[in-house]
Amino acid sequence: MKWKCPKCGREFDKREQEHYCFKPQTIDEYIALQDEKIRPVLEELRAVLRSALPETEERISWSMPTYWKGRNIIHFAAAKKHCAIYPGGEATGVFADELSPYDTSKGTIRFPYDQKLPVKLIRKIARWCYENYAK
Repeated sequence: MKWKCPKCGREFDKREQEHYCFKPQTIDEYIALQDEKIRPVLEELRAVLRSALPETEERISWSMPTYWKGRNIIHFAAAKKHCAIYPGGEATGVFADELSPYDTSKGTIRFPYDQKLPVKLIRKIARWCYENYAK
């Protein structure tokens, strides 16, 4: 039997399925929708990406905070136990050695909330993405 969200009316297979009742239009809205405990981590991640990519535009793309310059450069998102950046598969390959302490898959790098963000590494990856992807 499907569960229907009382706020937005969408139906899900799992009862109390986590979801967005509406799609955030800005990164501020995206962060505000997250659990209060993880918002500071997301704000820090956003600040790192902003400082590394001042030439880019912040926007929501694929329902994630995105840095854009003629195309998507890099995304970030929140999950239950980690936040992640999405620099693309080529970037995760280029930085594979430096990413060995982190859970990665093609195009995804996950940072557990209970660990300090690797600010210098994130900045380095973001700049690499800009140099290789910006138009």
